[in-house]
Amino acid sequence: MATEATTTNAAAPHRYSFLQIATALQTLTIFVQAVSAGLLFTTTYGEALHDVGARVMYGSSMLYVLAAVLAWRPGGGSPRQIWYATGFLALASAQVAVGIAHISSVHVPLGVLMFGLSVLALARLVPSGHQGQGRSTR
Repeated sequence: MATEATTTNAAAPHRYSFLQIATALQTLTIFVQAVSAGLLFTTTYGEALHDVGARVMYGSSMLYVLAAVLAWRPGGGSPRQIWYATGFLALASAQVAVGIAHISSVHVPLGVLMFGLSVLALARLVPSGHQGQGRSTR
C-alpha cells in the first residue's frame, strides 16, 4: 500500500529581528515627519509636532545603528548593515542641521531621499511572503 505524503505551507509565526523592527520604526518616523511637515503649514500645532518628530526620528536612527551593531557582532550578520545605519545617522544629522537653518530647498528633498532609502533598507530585510506560492506540493 503506497501512501502519498503531502507537505503543506503552513503559516508559521514569524519573529521579527531587532534590526527589522528598528528599520521599520525609522521608516515610520520619517513618514510621520512628512505628514507633520504638511501640518506645519496648515495647523497651529504642526510646528510642535514636527519638532518632536524630528527628535524621535533622530533617536530611531540611533536605534538603527545599535540594532545593526547587535545583529552583526553576536548574531553573525553582515557588517554592511552598520554602514547603512551609519549613513542614515549622517543623513539624519544633516537633515536636522538644515532644518534648524530653515533651508527648505535642501531639507525637503533630503527628507524624501531618506524616506526612499529607508523603505529600500526595510524591503531588503523583510523576507518576501510569496516564496513557494503557486507551486504544486506533490
